Amino acid sequence: MRPQNLVLAAFLMLSTAASAQDIEAGKKLFARCAACHNAETTGNKVGPHLMGVIGRPAGSLDGYNYSKAMKDSGDGGLVWDEVTLGKYLSDPRGTVPGTKMAFPGLKKPVDLENIIAYLESVSG
Repeated sequence: MRPQNLVLAAFLMLSTAASAQDIEAGKKLFARCAACHNAETTGNKVGPHLMGVIGRPAGSLDGYNYSKAMKDSGDGGLVWDEVTLGKYLSDPRGTVPGTKMAFPGLKKPVDLENIIAYLESVSG
């Protein structure tokens, strides 16, 4: 099994309801992402803003120039939720080949859980 698949499997097994501590840890972890993404405002940076990302089809935010690969993924049915974000954030280029996102991925299941808990908290 590929390492990112092991991370995703561990994430899915450990996934639980978010607590305030998980959200705060995720917010701190999001500092790595903040150079390219906003999460608490709707301004785009190098990457699209992530406020309200949960439930959003991939590549669908008006006003952001996504890669063809990301637009095609959304047109093909990719919608961001705990599972799809977990998979993408553990291996962006393996999940959406051709994505513009250069981030190599989060490898620790606890980091995935926490950052997704944070993104859920800013998704309304």
